[in-house]
Amino acid sequence: MHQFKQLRRTTVTLGAALTLLTPAFPGTAHAATGVFSYHSPESGDLELSNPTDNECRLLLQGADRATNSTNTNAFLYSDRGCEEPHSTMRPGTSRTFHQPNIPRSVMFRR
Repeated sequence: MHQFKQLRRTTVTLGAALTLLTPAFPGTAHAATGVFSYHSPESGDLELSNPTDNECRLLLQGADRATNSTNTNAFLYSDRGCEEPHSTMRPGTSRTFHQPNIPRSVMFRR
């Protein structure tokens, strides 16, 4: 009987510890707060509002100007699939890019 009580107490303690380590909403994706705006040479002014973290986003026809007004770093890529790193824009920064070396996709990460 004593072993059963000790096992139950250990199980309850372990369960409580795991609860503290588990996010409140484990399936919820985090998103940057704010707007990432950019100018595409062919499509004009565009924006991504509250973009989801760790999701590759295509910049239509690339970006020759961009402003990161989100609270998260914007990682820019030279290709359309977020595989060829281009540069990083910190929150609150703006940049101008020149052809042919313009970013074509972006991913937001904390």
